[in-house]
Amino acid sequence: MSFKINVRGLQLPGAGRGGALEALYEFESFDLPEQELFMPGHGLCGGCTIPVITRHMLKVLGPDTIVVNPTGCLEVSTVTYPRTNWAVPWIHVAFGNGGSVASGIEAAIKVLKRRGVIDPNRKINVVVVAGDGATADIGFQALSGMLERGHRVIYVMYDNEGYMNTGIQRSGTTPLFASATTSPAGKKIPGNLTHKKPMAFIAAAHGIPYSATANPAYLADMIQKFKKAAEVDGPSFLHIIQSCTPGWRFEPKYGIRVMELATETGFWVNYEIENGVFRITTPVPKRKPIECFLKLQGRFRHLTKEHIAILQKVIDEDVKRLNEMAGGEFIGPVDPEAKC
Repeated sequence: MSFKINVRGLQLPGAGRGGALEALYEFESFDLPEQELFMPGHGLCGGCTIPVITRHMLKVLGPDTIVVNPTGCLEVSTVTYPRTNWAVPWIHVAFGNGGSVASGIEAAIKVLKRRGVIDPNRKINVVVVAGDGATADIGFQALSGMLERGHRVIYVMYDNEGYMNTGIQRSGTTPLFASATTSPAGKKIPGNLTHKKPMAFIAAAHGIPYSATANPAYLADMIQKFKKAAEVDGPSFLHIIQSCTPGWRFEPKYGIRVMELATETGFWVNYEIENGVFRITTPVPKRKPIECFLKLQGRFRHLTKEHIAILQKVIDEDVKRLNEMAGGEFIGPVDPEAKC
């Protein structure tokens, strides 16, 4: 399977609704193998984008990959005994110890290479695939230790912005004003009152070589970041937003569209921090109003115009800060006339 990428004319999702967005990665093409390592027949919801993330991750990393998978949507939906959707070595671990188990596996591989049991030149990828609850909250201590010690582990956080597997409770990455079962919207409180944790920045603060955000609707950008993470000699961290049909409350047919709107509105910015250098990898010349992203989702249906204005202001401030870090206006202003 070959993806042909034009350096300056990449038609990213949404291009038909507002023009082409430029790609900052300067490559002409890259190939992905035909072999499938994440098999069909899983039990994930229609409209869920976890399969898009996992399938392309394994196409990049290849069969010499060991997957560490804490409890979560991906785990319960892909290994219901006696079946599995994984065609690579896979281990289920507890909510809070993904980073610890991956650290042990990576250390064991080093020992086996020194002893000659494994060819020292053989590259084996160790990857954690975990949700936001198992990463930003319950598993944060294990993740931090893994990053601090410098284990060569790729940590992929699929972020559906809540504990969706256990009942749609809020997590540390639930956005402001989103309604969840533990932060329900009511007359006095408009849903969740805390801001989303910037996990890619938190990971980068450990001094690791590579940390990035990605969006499965922007496939070329996400694939390139998997490739970069695989080349790193040390830990890498990918924070990938992921749509959740029951948790976000949208029709399954909008699974990709809601992801496109996350980036088109500036709610979600694709960027990377490589050896301390920050850059935005998916420019958006003109943003759509945040209401375009919100109105597809039932978790935001309680918001008033005042609440939406607050969210727009928060996003505008975040965009300004990220542009300043990147050294230019890569994410443009809101176009109030833009069609959703």
